[in-house]
Amino acid sequence: MEIKISSTRILKILHVLSWILFLGVCVEAGGIIFNTLFTLFINPISAHNFWEGADLSSLYKYDRGYFTVFTFLMSIAAVMKAIIFYLIVKILYDKKLDMSQPFSKEVGKLIFNICYLTFGIGLFSAWGVKHVKWFVKQGVIMPDIQDLHIGGADVWIFMSITLFVIAHIFRKGIEIQQENELTV
Repeated sequence: MEIKISSTRILKILHVLSWILFLGVCVEAGGIIFNTLFTLFINPISAHNFWEGADLSSLYKYDRGYFTVFTFLMSIAAVMKAIIFYLIVKILYDKKLDMSQPFSKEVGKLIFNICYLTFGIGLFSAWGVKHVKWFVKQGVIMPDIQDLHIGGADVWIFMSITLFVIAHIFRKGIEIQQENELTV
């Protein structure tokens, strides 16, 4: 028995999954921002269990300014991840993805925006990793970069380059589709 899933059904499933991921990365971004502010202004002891068990107390004791800058880098990367899924949810919600004419300006713009955001995530993650390495050289005990959710900068940058190529191919597809519409 062969089961055939239509592209409309797949888009609905992707829409639900995108919402779930969007909510997850929003919680992560909000948690990092909230814990930064809470640690800086209300209770410095909360640096021991900063976000998802990451212990940044050694960094906080070393220097509050470095703590602020580092958590700011974490926040930027997390917010950019949330923006990516917001854009995906928005284009699926607005039904701007038409399977009869897949090469639309809206989808092309989405791919370029995601490309730029993934590049930004890669840069801020790499910057955060460099900070972690420098902190460790200074004798600061730091959690693993995977626990801080800033690992994989090279993967994010690779993804942005791949999306950049796809976006330009998509742009050419839009031009060809528009030419075909004019000649008909």
